[in-house]
Amino acid sequence: MSRARQAAWAFVFVMVAILISARVTRAQENPYHVVEGWPMLPSNIKWGAVISVDSDPKGNIWAFHRAQPPILEFDPSGKLIKNFGTDMFVQPHGMTIAPDGNIWVTDAQGKDGKGHQVFKLSPDGKVLMTLGKAGVAGEGTDMFNGPTDVVVAPNGDIFISDGHDPMSNGRVVKFSKDGKFIKAWGKNGSGPGEFITPHSIAMDSRGRIFVGDRGNSRIQIFDQDGRFLDQWKQFGRPSGVYIDKKDNIYVADSQSNAKQNPGFKRGVYIGSAKDGKVTAMIPFVEPDPNANNNAGIEGITADPMGNIYGGQTTGMILHKYVKGTATSKLASGAAY
Repeated sequence: MSRARQAAWAFVFVMVAILISARVTRAQENPYHVVEGWPMLPSNIKWGAVISVDSDPKGNIWAFHRAQPPILEFDPSGKLIKNFGTDMFVQPHGMTIAPDGNIWVTDAQGKDGKGHQVFKLSPDGKVLMTLGKAGVAGEGTDMFNGPTDVVVAPNGDIFISDGHDPMSNGRVVKFSKDGKFIKAWGKNGSGPGEFITPHSIAMDSRGRIFVGDRGNSRIQIFDQDGRFLDQWKQFGRPSGVYIDKKDNIYVADSQSNAKQNPGFKRGVYIGSAKDGKVTAMIPFVEPDPNANNNAGIEGITADPMGNIYGGQTTGMILHKYVKGTATSKLASGAAY
């Protein structure tokens, strides 16, 4: 090879390295920092595992956690303004604020005649609708086997991710706005339209259904009839998925480690639901950097101002993240 050709190839390699380095650096940027002292809990309420969180049109933040009372509403300053749901659930799991302002929650386990149900609640805690048979696990048209999350379309149609147990028949179940079964799709497995622990569900502005297929370390995308459209693995191992009105997507990865989804780190991956590009990542910082436990953020949402809220299960806390002037980087690269 001539010296001229060698020089040309060397230039190409250098430019590729620079581009890759720049891409990784951008992907690792974390323009957010935690707001200390947010939220404020009264002394008679203690955090349990914060499994789900959502924001309402007023900018208030709702948390669903595994202690009493399980449903908490905070104003933007972090002041607790409402709570309810005591002794109502076996295992609080998914929560969403529907377009009409009502609250949907799922109960992912069964015990003593309770659980395996999905509830529609008013903002004051009144039960408006119940789906599933109390305490009965199943996969029929009127039963659930560990319902994990719920999302409601603008027309009122209800989509529920079902199958928390990795060995269950993971699926998505669709109901009409009045609670009538329409259809279900999915089964246990790793192919297109198959699931292992469908842990979260969200909808973009086009009405596409995004399912956090956690056991397969991917997000699967469907139309509202269950037709498989795409799968994304660049957002880590999804425990929580939230999409705002501008199609920004926020994905909470609480489980990735060297053995489980290697190459990714736990934290919140932020990007676009339009093209799947990852633009930022908030890393989850372990007390022990060598720890391999599943202790990251699971509940995830953003308010109309773009502030991010992450609920930790093992950590049992809710954090608010806002953009600041300081930018931190991860210690090592993650695969995107």
